[in-house]
Amino acid sequence: MFMDIKTSLFAIYLFLIGDSSALSNWTYTENPSIAILIVLFSLLVVVYLMNLLIGLLNIAIEEDNNRVSYLMQKAEILAEIELFYLLPNQRRWHTWFPEVIHYYADVDKARVEIKRLIKEGEWDTKEFTEMRKILFKALQVEHNPVDNEVILKELKSHEKLLKENNNEVILEKLKSHDEKLDKLEKLENKLENLDKLEKLEKKLEKLEKLLEEKHAK
Repeated sequence: MFMDIKTSLFAIYLFLIGDSSALSNWTYTENPSIAILIVLFSLLVVVYLMNLLIGLLNIAIEEDNNRVSYLMQKAEILAEIELFYLLPNQRRWHTWFPEVIHYYADVDKARVEIKRLIKEGEWDTKEFTEMRKILFKALQVEHNPVDNEVILKELKSHEKLLKENNNEVILEKLKSHDEKLDKLEKLENKLENLDKLEKLEKKLEKLEKLLEEKHAK
């Protein structure tokens, strides 16, 4: 089987499932290296790699198999049961579906969990505001909730003020530029007038010279 690549790969697959018939043509007493290679192959591939893969799978399963995922899956299953396996009159039974559900919780654990939610920004302040205040008093948790809508309104007002200020600054700059342009235009007009006056003076000088020449004759 080791004369061809395809059959040699098949022989390795047989080794993985524990079949060593591919080496039946060789005697282990005359070829002890083959026995050593078989032992090393079984230790490295079958034992080490398989256990390594099993360990990696266990780590991945432990990361996902926490209590939160369990509760989420349980809630999804219960929702499916309520939707597809219960009659409409059964869904209205208050004994099965009460309006208010009371449950007991450890004070210390609840305090720690609330502080964690507040730090991570997952504590919503829009719903059940009175119940939250009572809960804070009972657990002695200090927290000054700020509504997100109020923050957004303040940010929008600040943005409007900034835009208005920017517009005022732009208008002032435009006015100053317009004034400068007006001044430049006036200066240009004055320069043109000066050029015209200089030309007129030169013409007058020429006329005076001509008149003097005529009087001299």
